[in-house]
Amino acid sequence: MPFQFERLRIPDVILVRPTVFRDPRGFFLEMYKRSEFVSHGIPEWFVQDNYSHSVRGVLRGLHYQKPPFPQGKLVAALSGEVFDVAVDIRKGSPTYLQWVGVVLSGSAHQMVYVPPGFAHGFCVLSEEADVAYKVTAEYCPACDAGLRWDDPSIGIDWPIAQPVLSPKDAALPLLDEAGAEFVFAET
Repeated sequence: MPFQFERLRIPDVILVRPTVFRDPRGFFLEMYKRSEFVSHGIPEWFVQDNYSHSVRGVLRGLHYQKPPFPQGKLVAALSGEVFDVAVDIRKGSPTYLQWVGVVLSGSAHQMVYVPPGFAHGFCVLSEEADVAYKVTAEYCPACDAGLRWDDPSIGIDWPIAQPVLSPKDAALPLLDEAGAEFVFAET
């Protein structure tokens, strides 16, 4: 099997470990295989790929896209190392307002699936990092939303104290002001 799938402390968030085939030339791995991902609960409807490059201390997030175009994300660090976070913002969920964080690195080749109804963000731990992610809905400016990275009602234990933020991310609201529109539905 080319992948191992591990449900994290919040079971809807899934860590994916591909099998890496190494030889003297380097390595090869499959980053995505629809049949494997679907059989482990990750949807097949990825419609857009995104790529970011950031330097040490940059924090991107916490972002989500509101209905009717919520996004699930399959996130991978292609180079460098990031601390990747998913926050459950689905009202009524047994894990509502809980967060889970994992270190993703270009050398470990792990990925994390963050479903719709979760706010997502990451901070860069290495000198530089390249992060790529597939999303299940195209970007919709009218649906673009987010939460403040240091919202005390969530209490994320970020590994950096003074992150570098974009003006947009620095102005994101606290959860109480954001009006997230997600409701938990058991599958």
